[in-house]
Amino acid sequence: MKMHPFRMLIAITCFFATLPGFAQKESYSRADSLLGTLTPLRNCYDVHHYDLSLRIMPESKSISGSNTIYFTATRTFKEMQIDLAANLAIQRIEWQGKALSFEREAQAVYIRFPKRIKAGTQSSITVYYEGKPQEARNAPWDGGFVWKSHQGKPWIGVACEGVGAHIWYPNKDHLSDEPDSVRLHYEVPQGVWAVGNGQFAGSDTLQDGFVRFHWRVTYPINNYNVTLYVAPYVHWQDEYTSDDGQSLRLDYFVLPGNEEKAKKQFAQVKPMLRCYEEYFGKYPFWRDGYKLVESPYLGMEHQSAIAYGNGYRNGYRGHSLSTATHIGERFDFIIIHESGHEYWGNLLSCDDHADMWLHESWCTYSEALYVERMWGKDAGDAYLAGYRPLIQNQAPMLAPRGVHADPPGDIYFKGALMLQTLRHVVANDKLWFRAIRAVLQEFGYKTVDTPTFIRFFSQQLNGDYTLFFKQYLEYPDIPVFEYRVLRGQLHYRWKADAPGFEMPFVVSWPGETRRLRVTTQWQSLPLPHQVKKEDLIFDTHHFLVDVKETYDN
Repeated sequence: MKMHPFRMLIAITCFFATLPGFAQKESYSRADSLLGTLTPLRNCYDVHHYDLSLRIMPESKSISGSNTIYFTATRTFKEMQIDLAANLAIQRIEWQGKALSFEREAQAVYIRFPKRIKAGTQSSITVYYEGKPQEARNAPWDGGFVWKSHQGKPWIGVACEGVGAHIWYPNKDHLSDEPDSVRLHYEVPQGVWAVGNGQFAGSDTLQDGFVRFHWRVTYPINNYNVTLYVAPYVHWQDEYTSDDGQSLRLDYFVLPGNEEKAKKQFAQVKPMLRCYEEYFGKYPFWRDGYKLVESPYLGMEHQSAIAYGNGYRNGYRGHSLSTATHIGERFDFIIIHESGHEYWGNLLSCDDHADMWLHESWCTYSEALYVERMWGKDAGDAYLAGYRPLIQNQAPMLAPRGVHADPPGDIYFKGALMLQTLRHVVANDKLWFRAIRAVLQEFGYKTVDTPTFIRFFSQQLNGDYTLFFKQYLEYPDIPVFEYRVLRGQLHYRWKADAPGFEMPFVVSWPGETRRLRVTTQWQSLPLPHQVKKEDLIFDTHHFLVDVKETYDN
């Protein structure tokens, strides 16, 4: 059979993605490339709206329904690709009232139109499907549905950040293309809520014992942030008043019996919103409101409907993630961290899984800013320093592009300490926080890749930090400050992987602190005659570097 030209281009692209050296740690399958690559069958259209209608059937752990995908053709085409897990059966795909032909390969669904869709045309297709969605073994890290019960009634959730939203609804499952808005219609058995993202738009009681809940999202949203929660929730609302006097609706959904402890724990929401407003600007999804929803898993940053499963305890499951300090036990990690993602990940979104540090590094750093605002800068510094023992330094924080790759866990703790380091490299907090706000204003409600982000952020910081990010993002090892003391002089340099790397570093001894300009070439500094090498203090508290005494040339 003759291969369609676009299919041939996809095959060539996927082949290159599996060549040795393309991947950093492992080879990737064709299915990975079909999901992670913007092939001609995917970049030929731009999604601007999803209308998802779904019936959730707890007894059979199955779903059925449809998703209407509204799009604009970015160029003329006759075939397009959407994504849906292979274990979910497609009943039919309709366009203008007619059934379309389609083929499936892994999660990719190739759809053929009877005529060409011309560039600039706005159109839509509706995909009808059903089946048993993938179950999560360990949500939210392992994506899928969680089917539990509470007091004999369903308690259901879904999380899919890593694996992708195609595991439960048909979509263009690539981070570069966010719908501008979404409608959600969830049918569930009577006696439970079905909570979605965005604004509640009413409910209908059906004749067959089900209730249909309607939700609408009025902002761009990542595919993996679209979600649902099903449970016999107790619901109440509150409001937060911003600096400019506007009121933000706060909605809380918790299991029966948890209301009192939830109200006590959720008192942390308003101070958190105040903190992030001061650092990053107003809560970014104002029209859609802010929700915390008790979930059958630990947590997830679902836009405007954050999953909360931390058991109404401070810390991370009751303990501080930041080692050697109990500061993390002063606040509820899930509330503070997942809410930080409303800015870093939801407002500003990366356009490929390779760039997930833009979500997780910045969000983890946001935790420290929250601590700094609540308990002072020393507490924020100590909180971040406590993350250092969790750093692995085994793989670059940037993963391969185009294969839906999962970056290493270092994008959390190492990434946050990288940003802490850059703050002290810049050494100008007024400039630093102004640049952060500028980034969110520039890329808010958009997607961005790492080079574009670095270029813009560097401009806002009045410098060129390309080599800084290259070292910390593209290589596993952190810079090493090599030094030796000979005949009253301190000799020093950086040992780093990025060619031409340079970065200031702070060295102290009794009575004096020096901020040194350090390169990969040996330099020297005369020391006061009474200073010995044992008197030297190297600022590894604010700089993510190693220090090593060496006599190598």
